[in-house]
Amino acid sequence: MDRLRQLSPALRQYLLITANYWAFTLTDGALRMLVVLYFHRLGYGALAIAMLFLFYEFFGVVTNLVGGWLGARIGLNRTMNLGMGMQILALGMLLVPVAWLTVPWVMAAQALSGIAKDLNKMSAKSAIKTLVPEEAGQAGLFKYVALLTGSKNALKGVGFFIGGALLSLADFRGAVFILLLMLALVWLDSLKGLNRELGKAKNKPKFKDIFSKSWAVNILSAARLCLFAARDVWFVVALPVYLASQFGWDHWQVGGFLASWIIGYGLVQTLAPRLMGSTPGRGSALLWAGLLALLPAAIAFGLQDQAHQSLWLLGGLLLFGLVFAVNSSLHSFLIVSYAKEDGVSLDVGFYYMANAMGRLLGTVLSGWIFQVYGLAACLLLSSALLLLTTAISLFLPREHGVQV
Repeated sequence: MDRLRQLSPALRQYLLITANYWAFTLTDGALRMLVVLYFHRLGYGALAIAMLFLFYEFFGVVTNLVGGWLGARIGLNRTMNLGMGMQILALGMLLVPVAWLTVPWVMAAQALSGIAKDLNKMSAKSAIKTLVPEEAGQAGLFKYVALLTGSKNALKGVGFFIGGALLSLADFRGAVFILLLMLALVWLDSLKGLNRELGKAKNKPKFKDIFSKSWAVNILSAARLCLFAARDVWFVVALPVYLASQFGWDHWQVGGFLASWIIGYGLVQTLAPRLMGSTPGRGSALLWAGLLALLPAAIAFGLQDQAHQSLWLLGGLLLFGLVFAVNSSLHSFLIVSYAKEDGVSLDVGFYYMANAMGRLLGTVLSGWIFQVYGLAACLLLSSALLLLTTAISLFLPREHGVQV
């Protein structure tokens, strides 16, 4: 504790925000896996499961758009703590008797969870811009963003594993109660420790300012939308259901594998500054998006080989995770770099609104395309969306850190 007090105020805030973000991410990943596997066990089809997350993703779009404006006006500490409180409420909604866990009720709980998640994420990502010292430069900013983003995704993978494990050990209600208790303890500490002035804009933005006026932010947001739609169109619903139904995997195996994938993905994100060797810009965005576009199509082709189907799918998924992680980390740095210093959450919120819209599109398509056409069609659509990501990236500024 004494060592913690000796740290600079900015670093203490960074560590508190990171711990807050980590705890939230663990519960979010666990809850996602709990809902997918529990309702699959109850006999729900892929499209029906996807619909459970419809409001989760839809309200993420709204939350990021409005949340960025809200964070600039009232402070990022309040939006982050508000998100934590809403997630606790969402978990509480799932503690009702099993007979009450109807699709509309679970959709409502997921809607609340989606609002909570994006308030928390927007607040954490925006705060980095205000806490990293100017002398650290763009390279230092890249390292801090990569560390926060990568560690968060690694822990989301741990959350996937925890969700699958808790469902087997404690059943659905017991698992939800454990997650609620853990998050409530972290929330109480966050309420006391976060700086009340964190992220407040000097000039209070008007509501019309929620839409970004920056060319760089708008282009990057469009690329981000396609990037995450390309991932979720096969990863969110189609893949776990395919692993359970075609490979005969149980909850432990599905949760464990997807957890390992996301943990590895998060670790690669933290290493992105070393892997790339330089501070990224438009050229890096084009290169890595173009490379990623090849992979889902290759996996879809490999699925035709019945004898080695699992090798193509699982091996391809690991390679996709590595390249996607670099793309995601690169984008996360660019938005913080492009965002205005004063009222940073406005630009970051707009960008993550596009991210949420991509996830919404990918989630709905994942259930529908998989149920009607199968996993290979989901993969081919993923490649098409990634080609679109690459094309959009052509219009990014040549230099990083440009606010135009």
